[in-house]
Amino acid sequence: MSTRRIKVDVSDQEGNKFTVTFQGKVTRQKVLQLLDLIEILGGAPPSTETSEHFSDESKIGKVAGLVEERFPVGWFSSKDVQSTYHDVYGEAITLSTVSTYLNRLVQKGILHKTGSARKQYKLKQQSTFDNSIKVTQ
Repeated sequence: MSTRRIKVDVSDQEGNKFTVTFQGKVTRQKVLQLLDLIEILGGAPPSTETSEHFSDESKIGKVAGLVEERFPVGWFSSKDVQSTYHDVYGEAITLSTVSTYLNRLVQKGILHKTGSARKQYKLKQQSTFDNSIKVTQ
């Protein structure tokens, strides 16, 4: 894999400006760490979109929380969520239940959905800060 460079310019609500540059092998984990850093710097408010809608004790609340925590960027499937749910909570959940809950999150405008036979979901980003991301090789 070729070396990539990611540069992120972020301005927070107070007018502070941050520039973060990452050069190397870009992985999902590295992108998540970069997003965490931006949140720490105050460029992004902590995400509470899904937690505002559902109780953390309900199954849909647990699914929404998992999506928010484990899949903040990139596409994922209902099988991914089902597997993660079992790993985190030690409880079985049927694929049809996960699919139903993910569709409810789509209807509420929290997730994007694509595909017909093999559905993929992605968390919508509701950012309140000004940023630009440039990816170069």
